[in-house]
Amino acid sequence: MDLSNLTPAEGSVKNKKRIGRGQGSGRGGTATKGHKGAQSRSGYKRKIGFEGGQMPLYRRLPKFGFKNINRKEYKPINIGTLQALVDNNKKVSEITMELLIENGLVTKRDLVKILGDGELKAKLEVTAHAFTKSAIAAIEAQGGNAIKI
Repeated sequence: MDLSNLTPAEGSVKNKKRIGRGQGSGRGGTATKGHKGAQSRSGYKRKIGFEGGQMPLYRRLPKFGFKNINRKEYKPINIGTLQALVDNNKKVSEITMELLIENGLVTKRDLVKILGDGELKAKLEVTAHAFTKSAIAAIEAQGGNAIKI
């Protein structure tokens, strides 16, 4: 057996019915498309959401809300997570974006916001894009610095 003598299984492939090839074919005339109307015309394509002339769902429902194109999406990191980083790596005194990326907490495109949940016991110099007031208070209470990028 090789590629030259491979064939599909018996009965698995059927010939396509050739419609609209004259009256003698039995499928001439309207070519099984019925009489008149958009679907019988050449080039017909149903619009997305078309419901046969009924008022479509996207027009029946009210419009509301908007997308703010200037919104900044921050990746939240709690100070408890920073403390866990310190516990794992004893020599850490600075938390930078590079360190967070290395440990898989953020990607290089993320904006980082430090939140105040958890307990911080180490003196740290934390660099991030944004901080909550409680996070700044917790970092400075340990003698550290919160630096905004």
